[in-house]
Amino acid sequence: MSTFRAISWNVNGLRAEHKKRFLDWFEKEAPDILCLQETKADEDQLPSTLRHVEGYNVYFSSGERKGYSGVALYTKRKPGHVAYGFGIEAFDKEGRIIIADYEDFVLFNIYYPNGRSSEERLKYKMEFYDAFLEFVDKMKQEGRSIVVCGDMNTAHKEIDLARPKANETTSGFLPQERAWMDTFLSHGYVDIFREFNKNPEQYTYWDQMTKARERNVGWRIDYFFVDEKFTKNVNAAYILPEVMGSDHCPVGIEIDLTG
Repeated sequence: MSTFRAISWNVNGLRAEHKKRFLDWFEKEAPDILCLQETKADEDQLPSTLRHVEGYNVYFSSGERKGYSGVALYTKRKPGHVAYGFGIEAFDKEGRIIIADYEDFVLFNIYYPNGRSSEERLKYKMEFYDAFLEFVDKMKQEGRSIVVCGDMNTAHKEIDLARPKANETTSGFLPQERAWMDTFLSHGYVDIFREFNKNPEQYTYWDQMTKARERNVGWRIDYFFVDEKFTKNVNAAYILPEVMGSDHCPVGIEIDLTG
């Protein structure tokens, strides 16, 4: 396979999404790779129609806490190796990580922690960020091409949320979270969506309680990143705001490996 599409989506509960015609959307979209976050289910809690999708190799990671976090990978192309963490128990046990090693690149599908609930969780989030950066940097230093996707739970710049001033003291737009994003990109990674679309009002998450989606009062916190050298292999990067069913919408990229 020389060209393919990858989509990432925080589904906010895969069992709930399944009841909203998720498989119809999946069959119609038919991406080569689909990365899901916040699945909120162990594999054995899912119906067989989600565990076995024709034409796809399927991988799940769930945390120790039931109905919390979780990620999934559906891929037409079978990875050479799949891992489920950074090798650090405190982070791996929450089921937030799938790392799929393809011959041409390494894919990180990650549901990054949310830091809003407490100072302790904010600290955990920042430590998770640092552990991720150390891990991904080692892969890049070994000469591997890197693709990272998932819910970062941080809007990087003011353009990435509707109300930046009102959220300067809210986790998801705190100075230290944004500074970490700066550091991450300075290590040689690219927020690939912004290479194709520099327009404002491009969001991927909307608060359901306030019906923010109807007014497009949102946040862009779901991303694809690639290492700088791999940028030339990405033909497109986009957001799919018309796809309903979650408080997030999918994001995607098109990759060309012919070069």
